[in-house]
Amino acid sequence: MLSDDWHLTEDVDDFLARAGNFLRSRAALHNTPLTDLEKLRVRGTADHDAESGVFGRLESAGEVRAAFCLTARGRLGLTPLPPGQTEVLAARLAALGHSPAHVIADHDTAGAFAQSWRRCTGAASVPFWRTHLYRLGTLTPPQPPPDGRGRPTSGKDREQVVRWCREFCVDVGERSSLDMIDAGSWEESRFGDRRFTFWETPEGVPVSMAASTPVVGGMVRVDPVYTPAHVRGRGYAGAVTAEASRAAQAAGATDVVLFADPGNPTSNALYQRLGYVHVADFAGYRFSYAAPRAGLR
Repeated sequence: MLSDDWHLTEDVDDFLARAGNFLRSRAALHNTPLTDLEKLRVRGTADHDAESGVFGRLESAGEVRAAFCLTARGRLGLTPLPPGQTEVLAARLAALGHSPAHVIADHDTAGAFAQSWRRCTGAASVPFWRTHLYRLGTLTPPQPPPDGRGRPTSGKDREQVVRWCREFCVDVGERSSLDMIDAGSWEESRFGDRRFTFWETPEGVPVSMAASTPVVGGMVRVDPVYTPAHVRGRGYAGAVTAEASRAAQAAGATDVVLFADPGNPTSNALYQRLGYVHVADFAGYRFSYAAPRAGLR
C-alpha cells in the first residue's frame, strides 16, 4: 500500500535545498521544472512579495524520488512519477484546495495525472501539447552552412526579438505568451530571461533566431527557434540552432536540450542531423472545472 510521502512547501529556496540535487541528477529530463524554479527563485529574490506557488517532493527511504512545481498561474510541472503516485498527489492537491490550470510532464505521467485529477475532482482534461524531447550528443553544424553568420543579439535588436517571438506564438498557438507580449509584460513572459542568437546574411540582415535559457544545473534549453515564413527552407534554422547550441556549451552547459513538434518531420530530422538524440516524449493537458477554480494557496 502506498504511503503519502509528499512534502509540500511554498518556500522555493527550501524546496531547492531539499530537492535540487534530485532535479539536477537528470537535468535533461527535468529541464522544465529546473527553468521554472530558477525563474521563481530569481523573481523572489528581487521581490519578496512575489507569489511563487507551491512545490512538493516525494521521499522514500530518505531519498527524493519525484517532484512537482505548481506556479501561481496554475502551471503544474511533474517529474516522472512511480505507478499509483498520481492518485496520491491528486488527492493531496485537491484536499488542499489547489486547482491547476494544466499539467505538463512526460507522456505517461501527464496522462495518468489527468485521469487521476478527473477521478478526484471531476475536472475534464483536454490534451493541448505533445512534443519530443531531444538532448544534444555531438554537435554537428550543417555543412556547408548557409551564407552569413551567427551573432548574439544586443539591446538594439530588442524590437525585432519581441516581434519574432510574437510571430512564433501566433504560429504555434501559444496564447498565454502572446497575451503577455501584447500587454507589455515581456520581462514576465517565458522569453524575458532568454539569450537570443540571430543568423544574419552577409549584408547584416537577420533571417533566423534561436533562444536559450540560462544555465541551470548544467542544463540549457534551446527555445524557441524561429525563421520568418518567407525565408524558410534555406538552412537558416539549422545554422542558428547550431550557433545557439555551441554558445550554450561555451557557457558551461553539459545538457543542451530542445523540444520538437512530433507533427513536424522536417524540424525533427534537422535536429537529429545537428546531433540531437531523442530522450522522451512529453504531453500537456488543460483542465476545465464546472465551478470557478479555487485560488492557489
